[in-house]
Amino acid sequence: MLAEAYPYYLANKPVFANKSLPVTNKYTGDVATHVALANAEVIDQAIAAAVESQEAMRKMPAYQRQDILNYCIKRFQERFEELAYSLCIEAGKPIKDARGEVTRLIDTFRIAAEESVRMGGEVMNLEITPRAKGYSGMYKRVPIGPCSFISPFNFPLNLAAHKVAPALAVGCPFVLKPASRTPLGALIMGEILAETDLPEGAFSILPCSRDGADLFTTDDRFKLLSFTGSPGVGWDLKAKAGKKPVILELGGNAACVVDEDADLDDAIQRIIFGAYYQSGQSCISVQRILVHEKLYAEFKTRYVEKVAGLVHGDPLSEDTFIGPMISESEAERLHGWIHNAVAAGATLLCGGDRDGAMLSATVLENVPENAEVNAEEAFGPVSIISSFSDFDQALVEVNNSQFGLQAGIFTRDIYKAHKAWDELEVGGVVIGDVPSWRVDNMPYGGVKESGLGREGIRFAMEDMTELRLMVLRTP
Repeated sequence: MLAEAYPYYLANKPVFANKSLPVTNKYTGDVATHVALANAEVIDQAIAAAVESQEAMRKMPAYQRQDILNYCIKRFQERFEELAYSLCIEAGKPIKDARGEVTRLIDTFRIAAEESVRMGGEVMNLEITPRAKGYSGMYKRVPIGPCSFISPFNFPLNLAAHKVAPALAVGCPFVLKPASRTPLGALIMGEILAETDLPEGAFSILPCSRDGADLFTTDDRFKLLSFTGSPGVGWDLKAKAGKKPVILELGGNAACVVDEDADLDDAIQRIIFGAYYQSGQSCISVQRILVHEKLYAEFKTRYVEKVAGLVHGDPLSEDTFIGPMISESEAERLHGWIHNAVAAGATLLCGGDRDGAMLSATVLENVPENAEVNAEEAFGPVSIISSFSDFDQALVEVNNSQFGLQAGIFTRDIYKAHKAWDELEVGGVVIGDVPSWRVDNMPYGGVKESGLGREGIRFAMEDMTELRLMVLRTP
């Protein structure tokens, strides 16, 4: 179902410039297809085209932007299985997770289509002092201009969509750099966008090497940089970005608290999903699990048994729950972290084995606080369990992290739920479920090392627009 080769998209048009980027099947390691790779000269041309198109994009009426988004939804639905298959191959994503991501891609564009005709402003009363008598004000939102987007490998479709769809909704031209390991989803999206009547230059989608991508960050013709990826790369890009606003969606080592009144059956089922779906390669994957001491022994026995029974294998198999990590080097890294923790005194309860890029679902306990697998972002199929006796102290432990993306709290106590919401230093607190839960219209993002700003269509649209005030004096 994959093409023999894929172009990049320069100013809305496919360009089969070369076959320089091999895309591998992450399960077999074989080369599945090739993609054209853009150089700095092409990136410069794309930025110039985006600048040239910004006036036409700004003037495009809301209904026309909505029509384009709705057309994309229709085409995504028609190409649903092709998109899911491409995710299986290029990302190693189990087929059920892949279909889930295509569904979310459609949701994200649908939300953007709805919001594209709702962007308004406000009439203000300026007569708050005698000197303002006879003055009134109103403001509206206007597109910020050409945007630079850099998307990651773990959700090649939906995390690109969280940049592309709001840009189309507000009328911002953009240049997108998809992850080199997983460029296919973005390029299929480009193929569909090229079928629309967007102004020439409204979009470019350019796989390129990290070394050749400096213009995505440093070029002042861009009026916004939105990056999703690792903290080390993200903060470095922010330092180089100059005066433009920067949105960073970075990493995490999300915690989940299971209090004494939790439904254990429900909590175990949800936490297994949260920790191990798409092999744990999500920035809100459950990494640290804190269980009340009254439930801990039973939770540990049942949880470890279920994790050990998860099916590993070919992502194209309907039964597979754990597929390969994105690369053998990433699996090797996390495998090393697991063994470092065990050497430092942690107990390996299940898993810990590696075969190439396949890392078995792993559970650890008694992990030292400073072990990498606890303090850093694991980004793979591993979770850590520990017990607590005091809910307030459990919240302190959740906050004992350099990250702050989302947290999950299993409690039936409304007062504890509100206390968690008040005190946890995270972008989102999920009560009765795992931190890995996200729906695509909510404000999503983190604090501390987890980033700056929020995604979620309406919130991204705010970042991609500027307020413009008009004051009217009645003489």
